[in-house]
Amino acid sequence: VQLQASGGGLVQAGGSLRLSCTASGRDAYRTPMGWFRQPPGKEREFVGTISGNGAVTSYADSVKGRFTISKDNGKNTMYLQMNSLKPEDTAVYYCTAGYYGSNSHAINYWGQGTLVTVSS
Repeated sequence: VQLQASGGGLVQAGGSLRLSCTASGRDAYRTPMGWFRQPPGKEREFVGTISGNGAVTSYADSVKGRFTISKDNGKNTMYLQMNSLKPEDTAVYYCTAGYYGSNSHAINYWGQGTLVTVSS
């Protein structure tokens, strides 16, 4: 599975941004997917994950109620809708595939990362 993330950029605190991640390869349309992020100078951390059919999601407490993950299997694309953004959401965001959950060590497929910067 190959992953291509896009949609990062600069946004003011309180604003919104939507990231996209398109998967290609065998069975890409039905693979569970997720998002992680790495803030400047910090470790990579879990953001959220979605099941292969898009019916089940799970989020980190830090983004719950503000971020929403969805999946369009017809387009092999996952989205991360980010609302009420805070400066502490500033990070490189990575999409993942092939695993439903928060354990980064269990993930085989990573996208290239897209930078989100939230200004105060």
